[in-house]
Amino acid sequence: MKFKDWLNDLKYEVLQGSLDEEVDEIVYDSRKAREGAVFVCMKGTKVDSHEFIPAVAKAGSKVFVVEERVPLPQGVTAIYVHNAREALALLSAARFGYPAEKMVTIGVTGTKGKTTTTHMIKAVLEACGKKVGMIGTTGIVIGETVTPTKNTTPESYELHEAFKSMVKAGCQYMVMEVSSQAYKMHRVAGITFDYGLFTNISPDHIGPDEHADFEEYLFYKSRIFHTCKKGIMNQDDAHFEEVTKDAACELYSFSMDREGTDFKAENIHFVSQPDFVGIEFDVKGRYNLSVRVNIPGRFNVANALAAVSVLSFLDLPKDRICHGLEHLSVNGRMEIVHTSDKCTVIVDYAHNAISMESLLSTLRDYHPKRLVCVFGCGGNRAKDRRYSMGDSAGRLADFTIITADNSRFEKTEDIIADIRGSIVKTGGEFIEIPDRREAIRYSMEHAKPGDMIAIIGKGHEDYQEMNGVRHHFSDREEVLEAAKDLNL
Repeated sequence: MKFKDWLNDLKYEVLQGSLDEEVDEIVYDSRKAREGAVFVCMKGTKVDSHEFIPAVAKAGSKVFVVEERVPLPQGVTAIYVHNAREALALLSAARFGYPAEKMVTIGVTGTKGKTTTTHMIKAVLEACGKKVGMIGTTGIVIGETVTPTKNTTPESYELHEAFKSMVKAGCQYMVMEVSSQAYKMHRVAGITFDYGLFTNISPDHIGPDEHADFEEYLFYKSRIFHTCKKGIMNQDDAHFEEVTKDAACELYSFSMDREGTDFKAENIHFVSQPDFVGIEFDVKGRYNLSVRVNIPGRFNVANALAAVSVLSFLDLPKDRICHGLEHLSVNGRMEIVHTSDKCTVIVDYAHNAISMESLLSTLRDYHPKRLVCVFGCGGNRAKDRRYSMGDSAGRLADFTIITADNSRFEKTEDIIADIRGSIVKTGGEFIEIPDRREAIRYSMEHAKPGDMIAIIGKGHEDYQEMNGVRHHFSDREEVLEAAKDLNL
């Protein structure tokens, strides 16, 4: 392959050399430099890879993409681009043969609900017999293979490499979580989603190395409506007008509260039965359907409605859509791990006060005999989270079990003491069981008929970090083991 064959989508200036150089790979880590590899130089906050050009040339790379006009070794080819991260994305798409264009692509963004909504869409498509690739918080999922990723939306090269693997595996659809950082860092540059879904937005990811303020965060979130063919957004969101005002796509909306929207949720019911805990509602508007979703919570009405809104355009059998939603499971997101006449046990990733309040308030809608909360807080993190989560548990749960959660380099007992102080102020009932395995077992062994037990903070995580070492630990596995041992 000649270098010039990868440049069709780029705006660039040739600084020296020939574009006819033979290339077969793209790298942006100098340690991977070799003959035949194009080296993309990026200037980051901590590392400027332009500094490695001499070493990379010595390792055999003869083609460079730069965003700074720096001295270059003789005998190499170099082009100048305005933004190297954007160039990396466009080059990667070309290097892998534009695989995203060979699937129906669905991008989901928003502050909350991305993971659950992408899992809902995937579950329904698979219930309809479709092969689906998925990218997000849980990693890159192709069939039964799950590859962990560092970021919710991986770097552009890894994205297109994953797309290529999906196409090779026969995937017809690709659904992914698209973070605001993905737009800010140009990870999805050049991708036009067939469908772009916006769940909601609220202040988050604001601070060093993230976004300067909410305005910047909103700007990058709204970019999805400039990079998709059909856009769908939650009209109940307070920022609906701001996000959609300059949309460059065909736009639709969904709502639980507003009339005149394209997709409306009506007749919402919270269902709690020994074999089913979830929600039922009717979809009205451009699409009419009655659905039953086995994940509890009003906010999951919004997530399911968002999923149905996208799925309505895909010409799928309605009975299979209903089947997919009724039987789906989202690992660690309001996941019903155990249900019986005695108790229902839910595992959730909520690890801050806002998410905790939402979860516990939601479970109150199901009128449990008691609402029991098992949680801890991570070590070497801001203490405010401990105080606020302790306050939420004390006010909203009938009984709390304070335990460990990735204590890292702090003592679990010290973290528990910080949480205890906040719960004491609320007058809420609690006990302390530092060992998380014992805490989970205690909650189930001492459950009263009709109890709901919420084990929160870790969700899909499969480890417990203590003193810098990660040990295998899964809330889900511990619940199932305890249910078996206790014959629940």
